[in-house]
Amino acid sequence: MIFDPFQDFTPPDFIFKIARTPFEWGGYWELRRAIFCDEQRLFLGSDRDEIDDHATAIVCETLLAGMEDAIVGVVRIDERAPGIWHGSRLGVAAGFRSVKKISPSVATRNLQPFYRGFGALGAGLIFKAVSTAHALGCKEFLATVQHQNARFFERLHWEPLAQLELHGLPHVKMRANLDYYRPASRVF
Repeated sequence: MIFDPFQDFTPPDFIFKIARTPFEWGGYWELRRAIFCDEQRLFLGSDRDEIDDHATAIVCETLLAGMEDAIVGVVRIDERAPGIWHGSRLGVAAGFRSVKKISPSVATRNLQPFYRGFGALGAGLIFKAVSTAHALGCKEFLATVQHQNARFFERLHWEPLAQLELHGLPHVKMRANLDYYRPASRVF
């Protein structure tokens, strides 16, 4: 008897939201550690810093039969000066980075554009981060992104401002076009 191998199941339904529950916070910290400490080796043991003391944590969760199942994406936002917001620690779990099929209900539920193709979850996290900050009075939204991700951000209506090096890697300081990111209708 010949058995074809099964492909790993990737749920097509996701929700982007601010972390509130112990499950969401636990998944947020674990995924950040997995990406920035274990995988990229940018930090030893933990990537937490003083920004975490006042940042808003945003997560992407898979949904199975309408129930939240696993944290597969993270980002944090913070206001560093009046009206000046920053996004940082954007990451998507390795098994979800190439998600191409995403349920159309994701856009309806999250009140954001429907992203298709490579990077759909990262784009969704970016939209949730900027639109949330925009609803909270953001006048300028900035992020410093790894150089290899700059083009992805440009396709999402960001402009490069400067090149720099952080943690031994080339980065690009970028600014979001707030005209593209309407304020979130509900924030918390």
